[in-house]
Amino acid sequence: MLTCVRHIEETKSMKRIIHAVVMALLLAPGMLWADDSGAGYDAYAAGDYETAYEIWLPLAEKGNRLAAFSLGVMYDQGQGVPQDDAEAMRWYLVAAEQGSAQAQLNLGVMYDQGQGVPQDYAEAVRLYRLAAEQGNAQAQLNLGIMYRQGQGVPQDYSEAVRWYRLAAEQGNAQAQLNLGIMYRQGQGVPQDYAEAMRWYRLAAEQGDARAQFNLGLMYAHGEGVIQDYSTAHMWFNIAARNGYSRAVNNRDVIADRMTPEAIAEAQSHARICLESDYQDCD
Repeated sequence: MLTCVRHIEETKSMKRIIHAVVMALLLAPGMLWADDSGAGYDAYAAGDYETAYEIWLPLAEKGNRLAAFSLGVMYDQGQGVPQDDAEAMRWYLVAAEQGSAQAQLNLGVMYDQGQGVPQDYAEAVRLYRLAAEQGNAQAQLNLGIMYRQGQGVPQDYSEAVRWYRLAAEQGNAQAQLNLGIMYRQGQGVPQDYAEAMRWYRLAAEQGDARAQFNLGLMYAHGEGVIQDYSTAHMWFNIAARNGYSRAVNNRDVIADRMTPEAIAEAQSHARICLESDYQDCD
């Protein structure tokens, strides 16, 4: 019998990607900046954090929620100011109370992680929900994880699936991965390997190495698909190239059951898949 590492579980650490999210938000070309706050954006984008701070501070003090959120990010990251969790929370709160979903999300992460405040899962859930109900995909993912793990709320797989699905349908790769896990395990939904494969594939095509690893396992074990060592080898190889070290052992286990010619073909398919940015992986 083929021995491979089990499927990846969603974990609490998956929530700690918020800094990349907020940085992308601040630098997004489509972000609407009014009046002088736009000059703050220009300075921030150029790496001139001190100037950005000087522009945003008086605006934030007057209640500009975008400027307040931006100051929260700067204190959170220590950009142009000393890193200061208390100040980050203060400015996030100003923006969150005005309805900023991003600020609500960031505050939720701080309560979730116990960053600058005592850890409080219930408060994290409350804040995640406020942002999630505004359609914020990362907050929807985080709220799903809280329900999946029973942190701050009673454990409820059906609710976890509901929030994962909302985020997954917005293209969030982590939510797609987690939704695939729920379908494979039959948690909150009837067990459905084909549906698990579908969600894993969507995340894998966004470059998520964990989803690529899980796809390899599905092909290796013939779950939701005809067992295919060559395709399993391809996805394990891709996951390994994307830095997921656990895939290396599985790739090598699979290789022991393949001919040299089949291995070479699988390697070629992996190269084509990567070079096509996951557009040609069949």
